[in-house]
Amino acid sequence: MKEDVLEQIVDDYLQFEGYFTVHNVRFRPRDDHPQYVGRDDSVSSDVDVVGYHPTKRGRSRVVVVSCKSWQGGFDATAKLAELRGEKRNPKRATWRHFRELWVPKWSEAFREAIRERTGQADFDYRIAVTRLKGDSEAWGVDSTIAVNLAGCSIGFLTLQEMWATMLERLTTTPAPSEIGRLAQLLKAAGLTAKNEVATPSVPVLGSEAAALQIAEENA
Repeated sequence: MKEDVLEQIVDDYLQFEGYFTVHNVRFRPRDDHPQYVGRDDSVSSDVDVVGYHPTKRGRSRVVVVSCKSWQGGFDATAKLAELRGEKRNPKRATWRHFRELWVPKWSEAFREAIRERTGQADFDYRIAVTRLKGDSEAWGVDSTIAVNLAGCSIGFLTLQEMWATMLERLTTTPAPSEIGRLAQLLKAAGLTAKNEVATPSVPVLGSEAAALQIAEENA
């Protein structure tokens, strides 16, 4: 099931790149894991999109994408600092958003779930974001992530990058998804000029938009 717009765009983007996709692949630590804690580990997590390319070989045959559709964008520097305990997150503990990257027992379960689906445990892991800020390259050299995702690569997919690729490759043949059809209509109307998008305004405190943003960040 494709639950939000960013996830649908990721799905279309990967299909344009030749991947077959599945959604919401669930995982959690096994009950007999020596570090299993019921209050933290009994409820499954899931990764949003998994892509499998039938003709590629090696790690890039599988792409695993976690979507963070936060309207305020994704500050890579701040989020990594929160994971490392160098910066406090006043809301939900940041590791809960990235348990497959940060907690070994969750990473083990995550990689096993991907192996069961695709036949391989090494893959390209990507975080899809609305807008990327900060030092994204630091995620690829962080020692904790490197251990938990040994053999995999990690990087980011921005909405701007994916949308531009989709627009470039769209033809007049009806697209197979609602997002693809929307892109076709916008392109046909001349509303897709390649201009830098404006910085989004911050939702007014107490507004419905502000409440939605808080809910997205705490999900």
